[in-house]
Amino acid sequence: MDILKGETTKLRAIEPYDLDIIHKWENDNSIWHLSNTITPFSKNIIKQFIDNSHLDIFQSKQLRLMIEKNNGEVIGTIDLFDYDPLHKRAGIGILIAEKENRGKGYASDALDVLIKYCFSVLQLHQLFCNITDDNSESINLFTKKGFQLIGTKKDWLLFSDGTKNEYMYQLINSDN
Repeated sequence: MDILKGETTKLRAIEPYDLDIIHKWENDNSIWHLSNTITPFSKNIIKQFIDNSHLDIFQSKQLRLMIEKNNGEVIGTIDLFDYDPLHKRAGIGILIAEKENRGKGYASDALDVLIKYCFSVLQLHQLFCNITDDNSESINLFTKKGFQLIGTKKDWLLFSDGTKNEYMYQLINSDN
């Protein structure tokens, strides 16, 4: 059984041919607020990132995987960041890029796969995520997976129309 395969999605390593799609998504300023990005990325920078993606999570402290539907269509990415092997924790971020693929269970399936990988293979004790207070889709997704709200960072993020609170959610692996 492939540990990175779910019911409707498969997670896979980044390949050189993903350059154009990652460049497109990283430069879509309508979703920059999800990753606190404020500047575009060049193809050269993204190529360097892809070229270094062979480094394992212990070296780079992060892991980005592509999310594919079972038919092979790439629909997003799922990331581990701030990996801390001493304290056995990492942050999670997820993107289903196109609106027509959202709300269909792909993010839920991919998150199930990554949680299982983190707890069974990486032996992590906890996962966390940061979500703006107005992102109800992500709040619902993570709470359905058992993540619990552990704090609110008030006026944490500044946007052109004002500030937003950021929630921090956490999932503890009770088996580890």
